[in-house]
Amino acid sequence: MSGFVEKPEPIQVPGLVHLHTGKVRELYQNEAGDLVMVASDRMSAYDWVLPTEIPDKGRVLTQLSLWWFDQLRDLAPHHVLSTELPAGAPADWAGRTLVCKRLKMVPVECVARGYLTGSGLLEYNESRTVCGLALPEGLVDGSELPAPIFTPAAKAEVGEHDENVSYEEVARQVGAETAAQLRQATLAVYSRARDVARDRGIILADTKFEFGFDGDTLVLADEVLTPDSSRFWPADTWQPGRAQPSYDKQFVRDWLTSAESGWDRTSEQPPPPLPAEVVERTRQKYVEAYERLTGHTWS
Repeated sequence: MSGFVEKPEPIQVPGLVHLHTGKVRELYQNEAGDLVMVASDRMSAYDWVLPTEIPDKGRVLTQLSLWWFDQLRDLAPHHVLSTELPAGAPADWAGRTLVCKRLKMVPVECVARGYLTGSGLLEYNESRTVCGLALPEGLVDGSELPAPIFTPAAKAEVGEHDENVSYEEVARQVGAETAAQLRQATLAVYSRARDVARDRGIILADTKFEFGFDGDTLVLADEVLTPDSSRFWPADTWQPGRAQPSYDKQFVRDWLTSAESGWDRTSEQPPPPLPAEVVERTRQKYVEAYERLTGHTWS
């Protein structure tokens, strides 16, 4: 069992129709038919949306995505139309709300990996492959791959885990032409972002993108290159052969699996609230990622 520990009631705003509650985002439609995405401060881990929020997290995700969309605009058009707050929306939505073009979304999580870790490492240790792609012998946790690879995943509902799939399966689902477009766009965007991050002392180990079509044009959607959708590692402490320090929810994961939390992730019991020190250290990591990547001071 997994999902929301406490599923929130969506805020009702005149002129907006609530469409969906995700792990982090609330999705609405305005009277013009555009999508309104609101990034909450919710935190998910181990397929649970936790009962404790991380202050400023939704704003960090939104502002970092906007910065990346700008860096990538020559490679991939994006879906953001406006950051203007809808009339009647609560003041807390400021800085965490995007008005976006409605797209025909592609039902694939487009994952790019430049380093071996996570689910890719598990598969590699069993078969020397990741999503069916053969890799050389001798790689360990944190190894840089010979070249970035496209390792797609099937999208999962809240409370379920994305499942890695082969490129051939993607081509079967969406067609060979669209699959080729997704692979090309994913690797191009990853490569640009990897280089930008590297110049700022950060390794972009892997990341996932979502794309949709505006007519015949492939458009980058949802969030992009945030600590929620990417593994960012400090370059100066990178050491293959072990788990790397990261700019993400690792403090949360570590505490949940510690004896201190008292939680058994194999049970059907929901995880407990996070202690204040874990909340603050996690918030600091999200803010540090924003500041190091953008060069802007968080305020």
